[in-house]
Amino acid sequence: MQMFSRSISRAARPFALAALSLAVIGALTAPQSAQASAFQLKENSAKGLGRAYAGSAAAGGDVSVVVNNPAAMTELKGTYFQADVTAINFSTKFSGSAHDVVGRPISGNNGGDAGTTLPVPALFFATQLSDRWHLGAGFSVPFGFVTEYDKNWVGRYNGVKSKFESYDATLSASFDVTDTFALGASFIAQKTTAELTSAINFNAVGLGIQQQVAQGIQAGQIPLAVGQQIIQGVAAATPYGGPDGYARIKGDDWGYGWQVGGFWKLSPQDKLALNYRSKISHKLEGTANFTVPSNVQALMANPLAAGLFANGLPFTHTAGTADFTTPATASASYWHQEDKFGFGMDLAWTKWDVFKTLEVDYANPAQPPTVENYQWRNTWFASIGGDYYLNEKVTLRGGIAIDSTPTHASTRSPRVPDSTRQFFSVGVGYKATQNFEINASYAHIFVNKAHMQVASSTGDVLTGESDDYGNLLSISAQYKF
Repeated sequence: MQMFSRSISRAARPFALAALSLAVIGALTAPQSAQASAFQLKENSAKGLGRAYAGSAAAGGDVSVVVNNPAAMTELKGTYFQADVTAINFSTKFSGSAHDVVGRPISGNNGGDAGTTLPVPALFFATQLSDRWHLGAGFSVPFGFVTEYDKNWVGRYNGVKSKFESYDATLSASFDVTDTFALGASFIAQKTTAELTSAINFNAVGLGIQQQVAQGIQAGQIPLAVGQQIIQGVAAATPYGGPDGYARIKGDDWGYGWQVGGFWKLSPQDKLALNYRSKISHKLEGTANFTVPSNVQALMANPLAAGLFANGLPFTHTAGTADFTTPATASASYWHQEDKFGFGMDLAWTKWDVFKTLEVDYANPAQPPTVENYQWRNTWFASIGGDYYLNEKVTLRGGIAIDSTPTHASTRSPRVPDSTRQFFSVGVGYKATQNFEINASYAHIFVNKAHMQVASSTGDVLTGESDDYGNLLSISAQYKF
């Protein structure tokens, strides 16, 4: 028995530990998806949404510039408070099939509607300290998404539930260098949280262990009779179509960043704003919890399998860490003003190529570090839109936008069935008094088909497409003191 344990340890343990840890990585996949490219959120202004965020930093009269371009606070004369909330309704329905590592079909349905409806809040304060200095503070949610499929769906080994949110607290200041040019800067504290779950295909893990034991027998490292006994035991404990395991990961971290902006009054009617926001690096720290079928528990407790788990038992409660970076962004905003109307445009670039791979490190030595490849691309967002002043109290808005995706069909995850988006928006503003106004906007998001052919960490291949759409409804209230 001692010779068997040592032989199994040399021949099969490297694969077994890799397979076991890979089965968890699907639940640790970094989150992906929301109402801008990947899981980036622009929804921090009802006024901006009404014109598809065209002229978002240049149109004026919107306190959200505290977090979108601090230099544009130069337009805010006095002291302001603004509260926004946007209801995001996102629908995603998968159609397709899946097969395991040896080509056998995986049972299950298409997962239902994995989308959700959730509120995205934002709060802003800005004040004019002197003729040239402005100060502002804001709370916003620049990144976030939630998707959740049925637990028994065909892609359960790729992901079941995914929830990711980043909350920003921003402190901004601006200085009017001249009467027509201002500079601004912000300090950003960001809290990022993640909760991710997936099923674990123990049949695939068992097949890998059986293969490695067979190779050990062929190489003379494992006695034939003992090897056959192990293969039979593993096959019985991890049958095709047998019960799945389940992994649930939760983690969070604080990170810090900055942004700088410039604001130009090109003419009495034309304004231009430029802004750059830094990337923010995180080391997500949290816990991993596992549900393991009773037959697999019995296998791991069997003395014959002791050589596989010399470093400890996998699939036990453990700590874990994963490095993750929210991307840098650069944007340009233009606005032209006339007496009865105004129009503008926005162009933004997001440096998503920082997300190339995800490495997860586990505190449990039985689960070595694991790396997954993503290779995301940088993205562009472009919009045009405008305001029409019906009278002194009522403003009508409209706009269109296009937003490219950083994902590829070969690496696109069902956690985020993201694809290029187009949206159309309308809005209305009402100035109730000289100091108080409210705004409301609606947008519908059209999403290209999100094709995917992606393998899970245990070699299960999901093939198909997701049909997505989104609806946004935003309201805000602004008071000038």
